[in-house]
Amino acid sequence: MRKLSLSLISALFALTVTFGFLTPALADTSQVQAGLCTGANLQFTETPSSANCTAGDATSKINNIIHTIINLMSAIVGIVAVVMIIVGGLRYITSGGNDTSVTSAKNTILYAIIGLVVVALAQTLVRFTLGKITNG
Repeated sequence: MRKLSLSLISALFALTVTFGFLTPALADTSQVQAGLCTGANLQFTETPSSANCTAGDATSKINNIIHTIINLMSAIVGIVAVVMIIVGGLRYITSGGNDTSVTSAKNTILYAIIGLVVVALAQTLVRFTLGKITNG
């Protein structure tokens, strides 16, 4: 069981490191090359209106990036939680009536479910906050 936990932790670490390296590769490079919005370059102009950069463009692009990151992170945490629920269920089945094993398995399942609830609440909170910032 310890080897299984160690392998799950190492797989989660590898996934986290891979996600950290792949995030810039998954980003839309047109935003990086063209600036955050049209006209967001370092050239100075006589009239500020010639920049063609509105706050709505930048805000919507930032909101889309944050939504994408939150959805991806929620999916990863959801997958890990489901795996931990399965592991907890297997530990519960193979506990053989041992009180400490049963308690440990129940705690694994309980903490995985709590993790899912926390992720759902965090996603709701982020969406609410972004909605208030965007509309405010």
